[in-house]
Amino acid sequence: MSSEQNDLQNNNTSKSGGANVHPIERIVSVLGGGALIAYGAIQRKPVPLALAGLGLGLIGRGATGHCPMYSALGTGTAKDTSSPAASVPHDQGIKVEHTVTINRTPAELFHFWRSFDNLPQFMDHLESVTIQDDTHSHWVVKAPAGRTVAWDAEIINEVHHELIAWKSLEGADVDNAGSVHFTPATSGPGTEVRVVLEYRPPAGKIGAAVAKLWGENPQQQVESDLRKFKSVMEAGEVPTNGAEKNLVGIS
Repeated sequence: MSSEQNDLQNNNTSKSGGANVHPIERIVSVLGGGALIAYGAIQRKPVPLALAGLGLGLIGRGATGHCPMYSALGTGTAKDTSSPAASVPHDQGIKVEHTVTINRTPAELFHFWRSFDNLPQFMDHLESVTIQDDTHSHWVVKAPAGRTVAWDAEIINEVHHELIAWKSLEGADVDNAGSVHFTPATSGPGTEVRVVLEYRPPAGKIGAAVAKLWGENPQQQVESDLRKFKSVMEAGEVPTNGAEKNLVGIS
């Protein structure tokens, strides 16, 4: 059977109610759904009860392996359709984008960011970055309940003073890819710093939706990180609970 026929068969199966959810995602859906139902039953309030309803949907999703939302979008995770070069399969990731203007030159901002071990100074969720060589690094990120997730990353595109792009490598706890762009501001001095980040949470898009219910909003996290980056680069300090933390090496 040709690859085109395989794709057509998978597409028809997805639309007709067949399995379109990856086995690991099914397990996570069942566990997450059970946790939401238990929480809703204990609280007995309108919002927790609504979460319990969502939990039932997650359990059904995990038990059957079928996601109606994936069917409506014509996609799914049961079959890996990503290219060898992609760390986040097409239309299966969560995309976040934000821009901030900083009163520094593109060269200054580029060089500070390019030293990845500087990033934990202003990225709250980033525990550490270990530089392995000129294009590879190891990242450890804080996760809920005191846990951490980690991955190795590779720079896949770099334009001096303009662009840094990266992707996670095979075996990452969270598949992700992103880029940061440094562009001279069009209105006045300074540099526009634009971050584009795409990642696939372990439980897919449903997992990201549940995370937001518990206060983990990636868009807000990126915006907060860039505000702190601006403070670090313009003033050499970052706000910490009403006080200012002075950082070495910023003049």
